[in-house]
Amino acid sequence: MTSTGSSTYEGFTAEERAAMKEHAEGQKKAARRGSPADKAAEAERDVLAKIAEMQDSDRIMAERVHAVITAHAPALAPKLWYGMPAYALDGKVVCFFQSAAKFKSRYATLGFSDPAKLDEGTMWATAFALTEVTAEAEARIIALVKQAVS
Repeated sequence: MTSTGSSTYEGFTAEERAAMKEHAEGQKKAARRGSPADKAAEAERDVLAKIAEMQDSDRIMAERVHAVITAHAPALAPKLWYGMPAYALDGKVVCFFQSAAKFKSRYATLGFSDPAKLDEGTMWATAFALTEVTAEAEARIIALVKQAVS
C-alpha cells in the first residue's frame, strides 16, 4: 500500500479518548463491587443514570431500547461499556446502544458484538442506525435481541 503523504495519523479523537477513559473507570468500579446481586443492581443503576444524562432524543430512544431488551431478553445483563448502555451474556457484551451525541453522529446506533448469534449466511449486519424507536423499529429490536441470545 502506498501513501500519498497527504494524510497523517493524528491519534484518537477527544470523544474516543473519553470513551476509553469511561471504559477503564467502569472496569475499576465493577472490580470493587460486592456480591453478584449487588454488582447486577449497581450495573443497572449505572446504565439508567447514563441514559438519564443523554440529550432528549437519545434519552427517549435509549429508554425504549433498554425496556425492550430487559423485557424480551432477560438473560442479558445491563452494564456500561465505553460509557454507553450495553447488555451482556455471561459477562460478554452482546449488544449496546450508542447515542448520537457520543461521537457527534447524526443517528444513534444499536450494535451487536461477536457473541450475538445474528449469523446469516456469509454476511450480516451488526449495527443499526436509529433515529426514532417506532413500533416497527421496536419489533425489529425484539427479533434481533431474541436471535442474538438464541
